[in-house]
Amino acid sequence: MSTDNVNRTSTDNGTAAEKEQPPKKRIRLSDLKKTWAIFRFALPYRNYFIAGMIFLLLSSVTVLAFPYVTGKLVDAATGNVDWFDRDINFIALLLMGVLLLQGIFSYWRVMLFAYVSEYAMADIRKELYARIISMPMTFFEQRRVGELVSRITSDVTQLQDTLSLTLAEFFRQVATLIVGIAVIFITSPKLSLLMIATYPFLILLAIIFGRHIRKLSKKTQDALADANVVVEETFQSVNIVKAFTNEFFESSRFNRAIGSVVDFAIKAARYRAAFISFIILGLFGGIVLVLWYGAQLVYAGEMTIGGLTSFVLYTMFIGGAVGGMGEVYSKIQKTIGASERIQEILSDHPENIRGQEKSNVKLEGHIRYEQISFAYPTRSDVPVLKQISFSLGKGERVALVGPSGAGKSTIVQLLAGFHQPNDGQIYLDKKPQPDYSLSDLRGNIGIVPQEVLLFGGTIRENIAYGKTSASETEIIAAAEKANAMEFISTFPQGMDTVVGERGVKLSGGQKQRIAIARAILKDPSILVLDEATSSLDSASEALVQQALDVLMKGRTSIIIAHRLSTIRKADRILVLNKGEIIESGNHETLMKNENGLYRHLVMLQFSDAAFEMN
Repeated sequence: MSTDNVNRTSTDNGTAAEKEQPPKKRIRLSDLKKTWAIFRFALPYRNYFIAGMIFLLLSSVTVLAFPYVTGKLVDAATGNVDWFDRDINFIALLLMGVLLLQGIFSYWRVMLFAYVSEYAMADIRKELYARIISMPMTFFEQRRVGELVSRITSDVTQLQDTLSLTLAEFFRQVATLIVGIAVIFITSPKLSLLMIATYPFLILLAIIFGRHIRKLSKKTQDALADANVVVEETFQSVNIVKAFTNEFFESSRFNRAIGSVVDFAIKAARYRAAFISFIILGLFGGIVLVLWYGAQLVYAGEMTIGGLTSFVLYTMFIGGAVGGMGEVYSKIQKTIGASERIQEILSDHPENIRGQEKSNVKLEGHIRYEQISFAYPTRSDVPVLKQISFSLGKGERVALVGPSGAGKSTIVQLLAGFHQPNDGQIYLDKKPQPDYSLSDLRGNIGIVPQEVLLFGGTIRENIAYGKTSASETEIIAAAEKANAMEFISTFPQGMDTVVGERGVKLSGGQKQRIAIARAILKDPSILVLDEATSSLDSASEALVQQALDVLMKGRTSIIIAHRLSTIRKADRILVLNKGEIIESGNHETLMKNENGLYRHLVMLQFSDAAFEMN
């Protein structure tokens, strides 16, 4: 609508998705239960998931068999054999067989988990989008567009990564730790105790480094998002930038933002470099320590060379599993945060809108507002309408005039059910508004707004949005009644002309006539014109006004306008100020009141017009 919705938050911050990263949360049992509730979407594909888990288990077993067989190959080379055949070739072939099985099992594990995650996440995205698009207007007024886009994109992607990768990695690492530690203790308890004694020190330092790196990485991402805000703002308003020749100023602003990104990134790089050096020293130092002590055990005859080889390989596997646990834990934290934000939307209450079935209810167009009071939920302390009462008969045209913020657009928002009044009741055809479903109510209301927002497709698609099942004949007829065929026929592609994002390839008058054609195709009983001609030149206004006259014929019409040419044709004019109706009557009657607000507004318009002519 227009200016009455003073509490409306900006929805143009597209970079919100970059700042709205899934939050990390301390993992609690209650959080895991909430996250598990989201994974109900995977239940239809549980057979594939179970099969994937089986292949994950088989894959983990073959991975853990590799160090053991490798050790036997080394023992065979040195003449130390037990139950294996003395032939080295046989053991080598067995080792290749282990690798082949590992490849086969890994292939099916990845494929099965991918099948489950792709289809389950597609189902989540479908339900999430359907739920968001069905939410009441209050929901959208309290949230940014970028935030909602982030729910469908980054949050669901986080869940998908967990289902397809993180979950598998978690089970693999747990299996590696349990089986690996058991095997090395069986192989050599002394060497195992020495190896495990080094882990607490490594883990403690890894946690300390990890915390600093995560903090700096977050600061880097926030700084990058701020830099992207500069890019988005300047590109969206590039005509303003150039009009004020502020290219250098904007470049300097972007350079400062990028400088912050570099500063944080370099600090994070220092910690990462130190951490990598520490890992190399600690991990390989530990391996050297194990090799040194293991060599002594081999020399003392307490261990074979192949056993030492297997032990070292198992140690590396266990070290990798321990090191990877931190990353897995971090991903699970993000997944919990993402799932909570998705669950918050899925558990919210949408509007009761029917699906594909269109309304068969046809209203006559009688409207009555009875003692309506309203304040927007986000600004409940600021009343927008105060005890408003008026009525419209079938086919009557009523104009709403008044200064900005008087409550004009709020009146029609309440009529369309975008909000519910705090007090009072709206009646349509003598029935209370709540007695109608929203589908029936909005199916009988056509709105032509001041700022027409077209979809980025063709002219045909935009007109047909008023009735998606319309035939080509109906679409052309609606365009002709709206005076739109005049310019559509001049385009080489005609109805197939792509209008561009938000209709950027069309003029204001052309967009208005497409919006009128869309409303004509809808054939509503009640029509709302919200400043439909205020931003047009005189020539375009005349064509649009002709189309509006055709559209309003036989329909109950509420007209929000400032221009006298639009108002004078109204059967009745309601003058609003500060949420109250202070005058009512036709143009001639209201002009007789020398102290009236309506006369004052009209005289201001005349003086502005005279000034422009001079």
